[in-house]
Amino acid sequence: MKYYIVDAFTDRPFGGNPAGVVLLGEDSFPDEGLMTRIAAELRFSETAFVRRLAPTEYHLRYFTPMAEVELCGHATIATFSLLHSLGMAEGECRCRTLAGDLCIEVGEKVMMQMATPRIVKTVSDTAPIYKALGIDGYNPSLPVQVAYAGLEDIMIQIPDIESLNALHPDMEVVSALTEKHKSVSFHCFALGEDSHTAHVRDFAPLYGIPEESATGTANAALTHYLSIHGVIPAMGDFSFLQGETMGRPSVVSTRISADGKIYVGGTAAIVANGEINC
Repeated sequence: MKYYIVDAFTDRPFGGNPAGVVLLGEDSFPDEGLMTRIAAELRFSETAFVRRLAPTEYHLRYFTPMAEVELCGHATIATFSLLHSLGMAEGECRCRTLAGDLCIEVGEKVMMQMATPRIVKTVSDTAPIYKALGIDGYNPSLPVQVAYAGLEDIMIQIPDIESLNALHPDMEVVSALTEKHKSVSFHCFALGEDSHTAHVRDFAPLYGIPEESATGTANAALTHYLSIHGVIPAMGDFSFLQGETMGRPSVVSTRISADGKIYVGGTAAIVANGEINC
């Protein structure tokens, strides 16, 4: 199996969010245990395993170092940017995932259609969540809610960008709370005071990811969440800055189309490649 290391949501190596991409050609997926071990060996937050079904159709499965997840935005951007650079994908492609079939617009910039977004539930008892983040006595103007755009993530408003960058979460408690609310991550955001819609940080220790430098699915969910609460328009282009405190600044682009569909995208840079012997 051929593998690549690809940094998504950046135009240069060593920025953005790194993902592993394993190309299987037309071969079947390996055993799930083996794919988990490969993801653990590569040590990225997610590794995508890719099968080619037809000239413009692919099947992707995503593994963290601990488990399979239904969808990963940055690994999808990384995968189709790689396929484009290898001359294997161009224009409109279809991507089969556990979260459903998605439309991918492939070019120098990759934009992926996300699963139909929705608000899953509102978290009424927010004190434990903010306490886990080291914030006491804050009453957000927006509700803490679990939002979905392929994965379920908890949307958490932070007072300002300075407070966001100063967060030092109790990862054990964050893990327990995300499990309690059947979510993948704490997706913390502060509304932008610059050209970006918001600055964000994402914590998913339950899945072995203390913090992620760019999260496509969570920012798609955040786009939907901000739209239904009237913070941003119901149609348009938006951007989210993530990974600043990790030294890997990432710009995640999102779009709400006229028919209400949400797209997430950006560019990517190939860092390395090799072969897996197993």
